[in-house]
Amino acid sequence: MPIEVDRNFDGLAKRFRRNVYGSLKGRVRLNVLERDFNEFIPHYKSNSHGKRVLDMAAGEARFSASLAAHGCDLVVNDVSTEMLALAHATIESCASEQGENEEAYKGRVKVIQCPFQQLEATLRAEGQNTTFDLILCHALIEWMAQPETLIPSIPKMLKPGGYLSLTFYNINGLAFKNLLRTNFHKFDIDNFTPFKGSLTPTRPQDPAEVKAQLEQHGFTIVCKSGIRVFHDYILDPQERNRDPVALIAKELAYSRREPFWQMARYIHFLCRYE
Repeated sequence: MPIEVDRNFDGLAKRFRRNVYGSLKGRVRLNVLERDFNEFIPHYKSNSHGKRVLDMAAGEARFSASLAAHGCDLVVNDVSTEMLALAHATIESCASEQGENEEAYKGRVKVIQCPFQQLEATLRAEGQNTTFDLILCHALIEWMAQPETLIPSIPKMLKPGGYLSLTFYNINGLAFKNLLRTNFHKFDIDNFTPFKGSLTPTRPQDPAEVKAQLEQHGFTIVCKSGIRVFHDYILDPQERNRDPVALIAKELAYSRREPFWQMARYIHFLCRYE
């Protein structure tokens, strides 16, 4: 039997960028993240000079590159060559938009290609600081062969009083979407089988179980939001894209309400490490 490994998006990066980052669903994601940061840790979106930020499994690093624009020292990490090529392009774009010296911006950003499990050792071998004020871990855990190992591994790289921004694919949202599609014989929430060849994550997570694991390892959840609480359930693509501004406004309005956030396709937990 082959050994399972974490998902590498080489070969899928352009498709991922088109279907996720470049779509309305990507705009919803960024709006929810920016709202949560502005409300609960606003200094990271206004003046983060002296802060160290790690973006684990960064993809094209669209959100973290904007943090670097506000002065943080940023480490961008991914295992995928193609995803890091997109990240480099994002960094170049953000650097060119800055009023400050472009080289100063780039000098605050370090890109490291390796599995995140090897990142601490890689930083140490290069004589780099291995702890951070903020760790972004967006859409990683659901692609891991052993997702239960992620959260316990984070505290050793996070300073006391630091923050973790965690997003993950929600098993409740996946179940609801399949029910709406009448996939009665293809999907079972209690015996989930990954969809081969698709961008559907292989290890969707239960929000209650993630919350319990975070609390077990010293995290306090200061904000919990749903990402795409209804966007994906509008089955008609024309209707879904008819009024993007109004849709995003309603996504933000319902993203923290019970029970809507628990049914979102993705969940965002913003956590403080005590």
